[in-house]
Amino acid sequence: MHILGTVLLGAQMEPRLFDLDFQLLADATLTIIAVFVLFFCLSYFLFNPARKFLQGRQEKIAGELENAKTKEEEAAKLKEEYEAKLSGVGKEADEILAAARKKALANEAKIVAEAKEEAARIIERANVEAELEKKKAADEVKKEMIAIASVMAGKVAAASMDAQKQNMLIDETLKEIGEGTWLS
Repeated sequence: MHILGTVLLGAQMEPRLFDLDFQLLADATLTIIAVFVLFFCLSYFLFNPARKFLQGRQEKIAGELENAKTKEEEAAKLKEEYEAKLSGVGKEADEILAAARKKALANEAKIVAEAKEEAARIIERANVEAELEKKKAADEVKKEMIAIASVMAGKVAAASMDAQKQNMLIDETLKEIGEGTWLS
């Protein structure tokens, strides 16, 4: 056993490359395996949820950007529609004003026509009343003439006058009545 002891002692004494021995290699291998297991566990339990969180965050931001882009396009369309409606409102207002002008002109023509008709009725009524007044005045003149003629006849009969005196009484009566009465 002696030989074996010397071999082992000699083997232990020999210089080694980088001081690597079996125990150091085993420890290094176990450390590397533990690091890989630790990395795998951290990757599974920490890095993957963090990646999923970041991926979800990126998708949410991308969705929000897409939503904002869609809303911006909708706003642009609404703006175009609004501007089109505004230009249409101007045209519509012009059409409404034109229609109102036409209606006002039609009402004006109607009112003028009604006023002319009313004026014609008033003139006609005035002419009828004037004609009635004329007839009434003529009747009164006739009655007055009859009264004057009867008064004159009474004077002539009472005075039994001669022809010259009768002519003078007739002329005097005509002057009292006026010549315009006899002409109408």
